[in-house]
Amino acid sequence: MINETVSRVTQRIIERSGPTREAYLARMESARSKTVHRAQLACGNLAHGFAACQLDEKNALKNMVRSDIAIITAYNDMLSAHQPYEHYPQRLKEALKSVGAVGQVAGGVPAMCDGVTQGQDGMELSLMSRDVIAMSAAIGLSHNMFDGALYLGICDKIVPGLVMAALSFGHLPAVFIPAGPMSTGLPNKEKVRVRQLYTEGKVDRQALLEAEAASYHGIGTCTFYGTANTNQMVMEMMGLHLPGSSFVPPDTALRDALTDSAARQVTRLTETSGNYQPLGQMVNEKTVVNGIVSLLATGGSTNLTMHLVAMARAAGIIINWDDFSELSDAVPLLCRIYPNGPADINQFQAAGGVQLVVRELLNHGLLHQDVSTVAGFGLERYTQEPWLDNGELAWREGAQSSLDTNVIASICAPFEHHGGTKVLSGNLGRAVMKTSAVPADNQIIEAPAVVFESQHDIVPAFEAGKLNRDCVVVVRFQGPQANGMPELHKLMPPLGVLMDRGFKVALVTDGRLSGASGKVPSAIHVTPEAYTGGMLAKVQDGDIIRVNGRTGELALLVDDAGLAKRTAYQPDLSAEHTGCGRELFGALRSQLSGAEQGACCIKF
Repeated sequence: MINETVSRVTQRIIERSGPTREAYLARMESARSKTVHRAQLACGNLAHGFAACQLDEKNALKNMVRSDIAIITAYNDMLSAHQPYEHYPQRLKEALKSVGAVGQVAGGVPAMCDGVTQGQDGMELSLMSRDVIAMSAAIGLSHNMFDGALYLGICDKIVPGLVMAALSFGHLPAVFIPAGPMSTGLPNKEKVRVRQLYTEGKVDRQALLEAEAASYHGIGTCTFYGTANTNQMVMEMMGLHLPGSSFVPPDTALRDALTDSAARQVTRLTETSGNYQPLGQMVNEKTVVNGIVSLLATGGSTNLTMHLVAMARAAGIIINWDDFSELSDAVPLLCRIYPNGPADINQFQAAGGVQLVVRELLNHGLLHQDVSTVAGFGLERYTQEPWLDNGELAWREGAQSSLDTNVIASICAPFEHHGGTKVLSGNLGRAVMKTSAVPADNQIIEAPAVVFESQHDIVPAFEAGKLNRDCVVVVRFQGPQANGMPELHKLMPPLGVLMDRGFKVALVTDGRLSGASGKVPSAIHVTPEAYTGGMLAKVQDGDIIRVNGRTGELALLVDDAGLAKRTAYQPDLSAEHTGCGRELFGALRSQLSGAEQGACCIKF
């Protein structure tokens, strides 16, 4: 039986989304073809569409029976997570050919790494890249040659952008194909220790570089539980990956077998297969709620509080942070993966992985079982794990209980009875805190504000000793319309050092922190943002701010009369809107919605 809170929130989302969801489904139905989509093309259009194909592929596409499957790839060889995709298109084409279908690379999308751009100007393009990815994928799919699509992408903005595009073409079936995590390197706790030592001047840059290189050392996703691995967790629990495929390492026989299987599977969902299952129907309100529950139960990246909103909106489904907050009260925290514990994603996989978490949540009514997935109807299929039976891909029941209770807990004995994400609200606006990594004693702070307009000013203030006190560090004008809402990880080492020195410290910002905020209590994604008139623009040095991660309070303790007399501060941001390509994004930046609306360009 489904949990009462999960049922209530789901019903509320269904009712709230009624008009927009109905309009979306009608649009998808009008885009549907009763035969292969290329049959609608004129001869000249079609000839252009298959001109570069091999002769046997041309013949297959001429006869209007065989499926043509689009491949959208985020491959580049700079990103460790995306480098494995280099040879996937050819492999997918061969797997498709084995079942009588044709595969074409319909387009490539950009894929940037926040780990490379943190603290750099390029980070201000990061969040906007999600919508650019959605648009880029849509351009590839707009040729209307295709009967289904395979999406190759993993990291922070790439998966949400691909999902948004796929749902815009939701009349097509789709399967998303991960590439897996890198092998375990330097433990994350040791990496953070070296970072803090560097911040304090106790080790040199060479020592820092060696530690970072030992952490990020090969192909695959970074092994901490940031946005990339949270994406994979959420996608699998939403039924958009093949069961058990998210955290199988790259360049292994099992990974290759899963990739081949994904290609074959999408052909079983096309219009001509007799088992038509378009993505737009597959992803419904229950699917979205399952995605939120998976985020909360595993203590995943706070970026998903925006990305899930934007993804849902692409399907005509309206969710907000109240939905996250109410579900968080009912969903216990079942996982300790860094930064909310010492384990990495490989240890999570070894302890039972996604299959065990799905099993626990299903057994206690916290996930909707009655949903369609790329593997068929019913989420219980995702309690099974893939394996090679004499070289052939097969599935068997996954772990029945945790193989490491320090990494995956049972619902009967969870790490916390509250999900890993808390919504805060008050006269400063609304914000999100990742509480799963913050000790309970550090979740309540009331201290004077120290106000910054740039993350780059904090390290000099720290080095000058100006932050050696209890304080709430406010970093404002970091929201979507101000500068594209960059991640502010440069702040974590100095703020972590201050906490180690015994000071009570919190961060309040309209910027982002992903899944790696660690032990610093951080009220992030504050909305309305300062740039569009949010109360953050009126905060002054010395104002007392209360941040309460337990009750969900975010308050500026200044009386209303005093605030009414203040003029909102508005800095000149023109210098931050040019250079490193930022001038190209002015129109897009100005159209972004607030953080709670997904910080996206989707309009109803």
